[in-house]
Amino acid sequence: MKVLLINGSPNEKGSTYTALCEVEKELNKAGIETEIFHIGKEPIRGCTACGHCSKGSYRCIYDDTVNVALDKAETADGFVFGSPVYYAAPTGQITSFLDRFFQAGISYQYKPGAAVVCCRRGGSTAAFEQLNKYFTISNMPVVSSQYWNMVHGHDAEEVKQDLEGLQIMRTLGKNMAWLLKCIEAGKKAGISLPEKEE
Repeated sequence: MKVLLINGSPNEKGSTYTALCEVEKELNKAGIETEIFHIGKEPIRGCTACGHCSKGSYRCIYDDTVNVALDKAETADGFVFGSPVYYAAPTGQITSFLDRFFQAGISYQYKPGAAVVCCRRGGSTAAFEQLNKYFTISNMPVVSSQYWNMVHGHDAEEVKQDLEGLQIMRTLGKNMAWLLKCIEAGKKAGISLPEKEE
């Protein structure tokens, strides 16, 4: 089993990365393979509704980091998307990325998803809510923790001082691992996926 963790911060090793690493440690302890993918600093264009991805390619016409992530997503059983909070919302980069990632990608149905947000002080719940909407429109089980999936700190060093936030990340990793193993056990027991209505 594998979880793809997407770092939606322009800073590759900043606060978002620190939070994702804490989730990753617990997944690895549970025997789950992981990869943290940084979307980079380059501008990411938004979806232009051109329809290219719906013609069977499952790739975006704009060949950038979104298509690289889509290649990695094919072998993932679960996803964690992380973003810093900018003006009480996820970054524009991760929003454009996810609009195209979910529009162009393979079906993410029944693959667990989780969002992680990092903020200095406020705006985290609004950003967290926006990210979770990608899962709830895609038939994805949403993985939760003991509190909302957020850490506080302006940079990586401040996040490391947020002991409660780090515990929330560890609990998230444990819950993701548990859910993935439950899904796997269900498949082995012959439990089929819900029948989709036309």
